[in-house]
Amino acid sequence: MDCGPSRSTGKCCAARAPPPPRQSLCSPRWTTPEASSPNGRSPTRATRSGAFAPLLDSIDLAGTVITADALHTQHAHGTYLRGRGAHHIAQVKANHPTSFDTVRRLPWRDVGLGHYDRTRSHHRHEIRRLKTVAFAHLDYPEARQALQVVRRRQDLTTGKLTIERVCLITSLPPGTATGAQPAAWIRGHWKIENLLHHVRDRTFREDDSTIRTGRLPQGMAGLRNLAIGVHRQDGRTNIAAALRHTARDWRRPLAALGLTG
Repeated sequence: MDCGPSRSTGKCCAARAPPPPRQSLCSPRWTTPEASSPNGRSPTRATRSGAFAPLLDSIDLAGTVITADALHTQHAHGTYLRGRGAHHIAQVKANHPTSFDTVRRLPWRDVGLGHYDRTRSHHRHEIRRLKTVAFAHLDYPEARQALQVVRRRQDLTTGKLTIERVCLITSLPPGTATGAQPAAWIRGHWKIENLLHHVRDRTFREDDSTIRTGRLPQGMAGLRNLAIGVHRQDGRTNIAAALRHTARDWRRPLAALGLTG
């Protein structure tokens, strides 16, 4: 895949849609509301949702594909994107019960496999299967297809097996993109979850923070991002392990910041 500039809002990524499917553009250079907003505060769900259109207003979206998590699967957002000439790939969860039930109950067993991918890394074996079906009765702006991604992960250390089924809808007409292209866009979207938001949600337990007064949430969000950025720049892929390592010796965080000789 030819990688180039990408744009995102919240957990939302923009990729250039193929005119016919010749090329796609997606890059891990993500921006988040706290990085894009003037005050840099860690946003609530309401502010993340409300920042969707303002953050995209100054961007040329014509011919792009916007991927978003279930928070942004809203009729207003879908209408906005189509009005700006962009296509969408939106995740559907149980918080959208009608759409979720409709997509989940489609006869996926009878649908042919659109894409298959197998990887092995980080002591984990993962298989991803993508199926796509044209469907004209989805209650979402200009939705043309439903997608199902099945992710099968096995921890090679513990042997634990997990299977996850993800339902999505898209405005891309059938035949616009091959199975590999939507799979790459969806996987690229999940990358932001792993690199930043998942770490902040799980490792730092940001949503459980009781710091809510004045500018303190802004300062804490900045410190979390700093810690993640420093460890990533240092080549660390497991932020939790990196935090434990630096916590054992007060000199280690200073060395990571370049403050000691």
